[in-house]
Amino acid sequence: MTAAAFCTTIERANARQRLDRFLTALGTWGSRSQVQRLITEGWVRVDGKTAKPGALLRCGQRVAVQAAPPPPIPVGVEPEAIALDVLYEDDWLLVINKPAGLVVHPAPGNWQGTVVSALLHRWQGRPADLDPLRPGIVHRLDKNTSGALVIAKDAVTLAAMAELFRSREVHKEYLALVWGRLRQQQGQIRRPIGRHPVQRQRMSVRASGRAAVTGYEVIGQSRLASLLRVRPETGRTHQIRVHLAAIGHPIVGDTTYGGGGRRTEGIPVQRQALHAAAVSFRHPQTGEVLSISAPLPDDLRQLLDHLGVTPLTCRGGFSTVATQHAPRLSGTEHDARLGIARISRRASPN
Repeated sequence: MTAAAFCTTIERANARQRLDRFLTALGTWGSRSQVQRLITEGWVRVDGKTAKPGALLRCGQRVAVQAAPPPPIPVGVEPEAIALDVLYEDDWLLVINKPAGLVVHPAPGNWQGTVVSALLHRWQGRPADLDPLRPGIVHRLDKNTSGALVIAKDAVTLAAMAELFRSREVHKEYLALVWGRLRQQQGQIRRPIGRHPVQRQRMSVRASGRAAVTGYEVIGQSRLASLLRVRPETGRTHQIRVHLAAIGHPIVGDTTYGGGGRRTEGIPVQRQALHAAAVSFRHPQTGEVLSISAPLPDDLRQLLDHLGVTPLTCRGGFSTVATQHAPRLSGTEHDARLGIARISRRASPN
């Protein structure tokens, strides 16, 4: 086995967890079955030795993964000329503004028309060391969530970014339009999240679930709805959607978690009103601190207009949004009104 593309030390929080579950949760090497194949074929070492997928990890152990040769692209996954809105790009990273309705990676029923298909076309194939089903995909956004999506261009950068996400060194901000007026202008939701016991495609707040923390701040309101700036401190599936629904303020248009139904009749929404507005992290190759924002899409601005959401003045960040009381802004003007530069850089201190 050659030098590891990924290496980490097991912390107390991950002790007693199965090796295959731990690696699958990082989201770098595909599905659990794909991770199990990597382990059984010897691409994974624990303290320098091969291990079984079901091996229970201990605090202090070193887990190393050498990127295996990628499997062939499955039938049906082909490069497609899908335009990508690029927010940032260099030799190692690509950050795009994913539109709502675009699936990130292929799966049964969605082999085509995905971000992966667009990447295969953009890269004229794929980098040889990346999984063809998830080439460079560091994290994911739900199909009907828009906003900033970070993509790595090689396996080493992919593993480094995965470690940044795992260690919570990537900071994300979302804009969420929810039903109702919140009693508190800001707060933190701490409720564990797990798979719904009956509807397995859904998540729910469960005592047996994994710890989840979501911070929020009200930055706009109307009689019917509130616009929130949301900062997830953990990365559970559907975390923001589940947490906001759990406190009685589901996201507008979120039919899975109670934000749809009769309340959405006559309003211009075809998806959950959730947007990944900004992401910041230290570049794994250059050491620069990157802060990248994704402009609020037109459909959500129109929804704010329709619901009459009035912006509030906040302490930095997204200070305001375009509403029916303000003239329509160009992309650059709108970014400036949001209070975040589309891209900002800060050199790493010596």
